Amino acid sequence: SVAHKLMYVMMPVQATDRGRQLKDWDLWGPLLLCLALGLIISAQAPDPNQASYAFADIFVVVWVGSGVVTLNALLLQGKVSFFQTVCVLGYCIFPLVIAAFCAMLLQIDWVKVLFVAAGLGWSAKASLGFITELVPEEKKLLGIYPVWLFYAAIAWMILLA
Repeated sequence: SVAHKLMYVMMPVQATDRGRQLKDWDLWGPLLLCLALGLIISAQAPDPNQASYAFADIFVVVWVGSGVVTLNALLLQGKVSFFQTVCVLGYCIFPLVIAAFCAMLLQIDWVKVLFVAAGLGWSAKASLGFITELVPEEKKLLGIYPVWLFYAAIAWMILLA
Protein backbone atom coordinates (compact mmCIF):
# COMPACT_ATOMS: atom_id res chain seq x y z
CA SER A 1 0.00 0.00 0.00
CA VAL A 2 1.00 3.62 -0.46
CA ALA A 3 1.05 4.41 3.26
CA HIS A 4 3.18 1.35 4.00
CA LYS A 5 5.81 2.38 1.44
CA LEU A 6 5.81 5.97 2.66
CA MET A 7 6.53 4.65 6.14
CA TYR A 8 9.62 2.87 4.79
CA VAL A 9 10.83 6.13 3.28
CA MET A 10 10.24 8.19 6.43
CA MET A 11 11.33 5.73 9.12
CA PRO A 12 15.04 5.37 9.76
CA VAL A 13 15.41 1.68 8.88
CA GLN A 14 18.55 0.12 7.51
CA ALA A 15 19.01 1.09 3.87
CA THR A 16 19.03 -2.51 2.64
CA ASP A 17 15.69 -3.27 4.31
CA ARG A 18 14.14 -0.19 2.73
CA GLY A 19 15.44 -1.19 -0.69
CA ARG A 20 13.86 -4.63 -0.42
CA GLN A 21 10.48 -3.25 0.60
CA LEU A 22 10.31 -0.82 -2.29
CA LYS A 23 11.14 -3.44 -4.94
CA ASP A 24 7.47 -4.46 -5.04
CA TRP A 25 6.61 -1.50 -7.25
CA ASP A 26 3.43 0.42 -7.85
CA LEU A 27 2.94 3.82 -9.47
CA TRP A 28 0.07 5.25 -7.38
CA GLY A 29 2.26 6.69 -4.66
CA PRO A 30 4.74 8.34 -7.05
CA LEU A 31 1.86 9.74 -9.09
CA LEU A 32 0.17 11.22 -6.01
CA LEU A 33 3.44 12.66 -4.69
CA CYS A 34 4.33 14.11 -8.09
CA LEU A 35 0.88 15.69 -8.37
CA ALA A 36 1.14 17.07 -4.82
CA LEU A 37 4.57 18.58 -5.47
CA GLY A 38 3.38 20.05 -8.77
CA LEU A 39 0.36 21.61 -7.08
CA ILE A 40 2.47 23.04 -4.25
CA ILE A 41 4.97 24.58 -6.66
CA SER A 42 2.30 25.88 -9.03
CA ALA A 43 0.36 27.46 -6.14
CA GLN A 44 3.34 29.72 -5.52
CA ALA A 45 3.56 30.98 -9.11
CA PRO A 46 2.74 34.65 -9.66
CA ASP A 47 0.29 34.06 -12.53
CA PRO A 48 -1.77 31.14 -13.91
CA ASN A 49 0.37 30.77 -17.02
CA GLN A 50 3.51 30.28 -14.96
CA ALA A 51 1.61 27.94 -12.64
CA SER A 52 0.87 25.55 -15.50
CA TYR A 53 4.51 25.64 -16.60
CA ALA A 54 5.70 25.00 -13.04
CA PHE A 55 3.36 22.03 -12.70
CA ALA A 56 4.49 20.60 -16.04
CA ASP A 57 8.16 21.13 -15.16
CA ILE A 58 7.83 19.14 -11.95
CA PHE A 59 5.94 16.37 -13.70
CA VAL A 60 8.47 16.11 -16.54
CA VAL A 61 11.52 16.30 -14.27
CA VAL A 62 10.23 13.48 -12.05
CA TRP A 63 9.32 11.09 -14.87
CA VAL A 64 12.18 11.88 -17.28
CA GLY A 65 14.65 11.97 -14.40
CA SER A 66 13.53 8.51 -13.36
CA GLY A 67 14.12 7.34 -16.91
CA VAL A 68 17.63 8.80 -16.93
CA VAL A 69 18.47 7.13 -13.61
CA THR A 70 17.15 3.82 -14.97
CA LEU A 71 19.20 4.17 -18.15
CA ASN A 72 22.30 4.95 -16.09
CA ALA A 73 21.76 1.88 -13.91
CA LEU A 74 21.30 -0.29 -17.01
CA LEU A 75 24.49 1.10 -18.57
CA LEU A 76 26.32 0.21 -15.35
CA GLN A 77 25.13 -3.41 -15.83
CA GLY A 78 22.49 -3.11 -13.14
CA LYS A 79 19.38 -5.25 -13.05
CA VAL A 80 16.43 -2.89 -12.84
CA SER A 81 13.15 -2.08 -14.54
CA PHE A 82 11.92 1.39 -15.41
CA PHE A 83 8.78 1.10 -13.30
CA GLN A 84 10.71 -0.16 -10.29
CA THR A 85 13.00 2.88 -10.46
CA VAL A 86 10.07 5.26 -10.93
CA CYS A 87 8.44 3.69 -7.87
CA VAL A 88 11.49 4.07 -5.64
CA LEU A 89 12.47 7.56 -6.77
CA GLY A 90 8.83 8.66 -6.67
CA TYR A 91 8.23 7.46 -3.13
CA CYS A 92 11.53 8.92 -2.00
CA ILE A 93 10.51 12.46 -3.03
CA PHE A 94 8.10 12.45 -0.10
CA PRO A 95 10.54 14.36 2.21
CA LEU A 96 10.92 17.00 -0.52
CA VAL A 97 7.13 17.27 -0.82
CA ILE A 98 6.90 17.85 2.93
CA ALA A 99 9.70 20.43 2.72
CA ALA A 100 7.95 22.23 -0.16
CA PHE A 101 4.67 22.30 1.77
CA CYS A 102 6.31 23.66 4.94
CA ALA A 103 8.26 26.23 2.92
CA MET A 104 5.05 27.33 1.19
CA LEU A 105 3.34 27.84 4.55
CA LEU A 106 6.17 29.67 6.30
CA GLN A 107 7.42 31.95 3.47
CA ILE A 108 10.75 32.64 5.24
CA ASP A 109 13.73 32.22 2.92
CA TRP A 110 16.31 30.87 5.36
CA VAL A 111 13.77 28.41 6.82
CA LYS A 112 12.88 27.33 3.29
CA VAL A 113 16.57 26.58 2.60
CA LEU A 114 16.80 24.53 5.81
CA PHE A 115 13.66 22.52 5.05
CA VAL A 116 14.70 21.85 1.45
CA ALA A 117 18.25 20.85 2.46
CA ALA A 118 16.86 18.42 5.04
CA GLY A 119 14.38 17.07 2.48
CA LEU A 120 17.13 16.65 -0.09
CA GLY A 121 19.33 14.73 2.33
CA TRP A 122 16.46 12.54 3.50
CA SER A 123 15.30 11.78 -0.04
CA ALA A 124 18.79 10.85 -1.18
CA LYS A 125 19.35 8.68 1.90
CA ALA A 126 15.98 6.97 1.48
CA SER A 127 16.76 5.88 -2.08
CA LEU A 128 20.35 4.89 -1.32
CA GLY A 129 19.54 1.35 -0.17
CA PHE A 130 17.73 0.55 -3.38
CA ILE A 131 20.17 2.17 -5.79
CA THR A 132 23.28 0.62 -4.24
CA GLU A 133 21.77 -2.85 -4.72
CA LEU A 134 21.27 -2.23 -8.44
CA VAL A 135 24.79 -1.66 -9.63
CA PRO A 136 28.04 -3.61 -9.13
CA GLU A 137 30.11 -2.75 -6.04
CA GLU A 138 32.87 -0.97 -7.96
CA LYS A 139 30.35 1.30 -9.75
CA LYS A 140 28.20 2.38 -6.81
CA LEU A 141 29.30 6.03 -6.90
CA LEU A 142 28.45 6.19 -10.60
CA GLY A 143 25.00 4.87 -9.74
CA ILE A 144 24.41 7.19 -6.79
CA TYR A 145 25.47 10.46 -8.45
CA PRO A 146 22.53 10.73 -10.92
CA VAL A 147 20.10 10.00 -8.08
CA TRP A 148 21.56 12.82 -6.03
CA LEU A 149 21.45 15.08 -9.09
CA PHE A 150 17.78 14.12 -9.63
CA TYR A 151 16.84 15.13 -6.09
CA ALA A 152 19.04 18.24 -6.25
CA ALA A 153 17.18 19.39 -9.38
CA ILE A 154 13.84 18.96 -7.63
CA ALA A 155 15.14 20.73 -4.52
CA TRP A 156 16.36 23.61 -6.67
CA MET A 157 12.91 23.92 -8.27
CA ILE A 158 11.39 24.07 -4.78
CA LEU A 159 13.82 26.80 -3.73
CA LEU A 160 13.03 28.87 -6.82
CA ALA A 161 9.27 28.67 -6.26
